[in-house]
Amino acid sequence: MKILAIESSCDETSAAIVEGAKTDPAVKIIANNTASSLPTHSKTGGIIPEAAAREQVKFIIPVIKKTLEDANLSFSSQNPPDLDAIAVTIGPGLIGSLLVGVETAKTLSFIWNKPIIPVNHLIGHIYANFVEQTTDYRLQTTVDSRPSTVLASIEFPAIVLVVSGGHTDLILLKNNGKITWLGGTRDDAAGECFDKIGRLLKLPYPGGPNIEKMALKGNQKAVNFPRPMIGSDNFDFSFSGLKTAVLREVKDKKLNKKENADICASAQKAIIDVLIRKTLKAAKRYNVKSILLSGGVAANQKLRDEFKSSIRRFEEASPLGGVNSQLSINFCAPQKFLCTDNAAMIGAAAIYNCEKKSWKDIQVNPELYFD
Repeated sequence: MKILAIESSCDETSAAIVEGAKTDPAVKIIANNTASSLPTHSKTGGIIPEAAAREQVKFIIPVIKKTLEDANLSFSSQNPPDLDAIAVTIGPGLIGSLLVGVETAKTLSFIWNKPIIPVNHLIGHIYANFVEQTTDYRLQTTVDSRPSTVLASIEFPAIVLVVSGGHTDLILLKNNGKITWLGGTRDDAAGECFDKIGRLLKLPYPGGPNIEKMALKGNQKAVNFPRPMIGSDNFDFSFSGLKTAVLREVKDKKLNKKENADICASAQKAIIDVLIRKTLKAAKRYNVKSILLSGGVAANQKLRDEFKSSIRRFEEASPLGGVNSQLSINFCAPQKFLCTDNAAMIGAAAIYNCEKKSWKDIQVNPELYFD
């Protein structure tokens, strides 16, 4: 099945042509283009929904045309492209941004007489793990020098950690289409916490990548920040208390570069500790074969490295652990250019969870969740 996928839930405007089948281990990217209004939002220190939607109105048609051109497909109404369907994000997200993508998809569906596959943006992030690894720089917005685990290693059941600026959720993925939500954030998401800490330290927006960069020069043991809910008997998260702790640490102080780096490293370590402890707890309880990392924060290399080493220690400490152990948990994370919002992941989710509909039945739902 060949799909044109469209993603416009926040500040990225993305289109991709993907190809695959539900029985395939991975979805192939034929073309993938993303335009971002991040430079606009960097000036204001955060996303202004109306500004994001206005930029997407400018980007949406050029991005789709470029993607079709890269895939040697036609944009003409007289000569519809050779596609099986159009996939589009219907939520969650910013209402104005979602409408830009959905209304464009509905128009193309009507003109080309192609069905639409509506996709939950959060599920799209999960299926970024099912996109074929690529070294083709034309398909990437960021070069990932350390690609993740081979996709064929994904086995069910799996625990998925979706961690981004708006969401921190743990999901039990029993099989394609069989999803159980286990827990999520009660206040700030992990990515939101990174951004707010970045703002406290007067770092450029978005805060997460800049904190990661500064943390490389810092001491992660310099400040013993709290690990909220790390020992709670559930799979929920809370990061507002950590943000407040950082505020107390920096308030009314003139910090030098080393002190800033130490705070970045210590705060990042606190967030990572909570994410990993909760995820491994879920993996143990549900006896999973794979752990999948997804969402924008999944691009954090420290988080990836800590996950790999923690899973290795977890396996060795298990009653089944050791050199001849039968216990083995596969860890998978998308290539970094697929962690942030992109259309390729939406196309992958559509292929593995295909539910074709008429354009008349497609509506946006900015509050869409896992249920």
